[in-house]
Amino acid sequence: MKREVSAALEVEITGPTTLEFQIAVAPHPGASVSEALSFVLNGAPIPALEISGTHGNRIHKLDVGVGDLKVTYEATITGRTDPAPVTEYDLSMYLRPSRYAEADKFYGFAATEFGSFLESEALLEQVSVWVGARLNYVPGSSDPIDGAVDTLLAGEGVCRDFAHLVVALLRAVNVPARVVSVYAPGLYPMDFHAVAEAYVNGQWRVVDGTLLAPRQSLVRIATGRDAADTAFLDNHKGAIALQSLEVMAIAVGDLPRDSIDQLVSIG
Repeated sequence: MKREVSAALEVEITGPTTLEFQIAVAPHPGASVSEALSFVLNGAPIPALEISGTHGNRIHKLDVGVGDLKVTYEATITGRTDPAPVTEYDLSMYLRPSRYAEADKFYGFAATEFGSFLESEALLEQVSVWVGARLNYVPGSSDPIDGAVDTLLAGEGVCRDFAHLVVALLRAVNVPARVVSVYAPGLYPMDFHAVAEAYVNGQWRVVDGTLLAPRQSLVRIATGRDAADTAFLDNHKGAIALQSLEVMAIAVGDLPRDSIDQLVSIG
């Protein structure tokens, strides 16, 4: 499999600040990755500090003054990466409630809805189907600070909201689960995408309640407890405005066929 991905952002900066971007793909052991990343402020290239985070997350941090910042990234990924590693720390951390995936508020509810599927591979399919049936995918419908409870009550959201609800429900029935930001060939409308990843039978398996892109084609960017760990842009001081964002992700050749009852790993 060969996949080509890119992102182009324009950010207006009205006060000196520190920005952190997570748009570069995570390391892909076993696959070949070629990439280019640039930051240009008011027409002049500026350097960024790359910080290596958990699970290979790559944070590009830069201090910027007032002006217009243009960010471009492109990568070609050839082949599939090795399965994501599993640690005992992960299996502990990703059972815990987090800011946007409040699993502790779903304990009784999730047990009632999914109790008959516990310890079963069918659990992931059932949670995906349930979330997909309960939520409508509506661009712009949610607030960036909405959590899984807000999403369930609203009955609508975007990909990160679907992922947060999936993660909260799985953690509530003692299945370690986390959020992954990805490039998603086949996604429409094209954007950065968010999915859930659950630990089943010794591996991390991807769950996407939106069913908007084949899971086999996804390219990992960042992994964490929820969107607080995987956001494509964080601002830590001055004021900014995102003026434009363009994301592209294609799979060379035919897109893989996906079936919701299959166990699929991000690769």
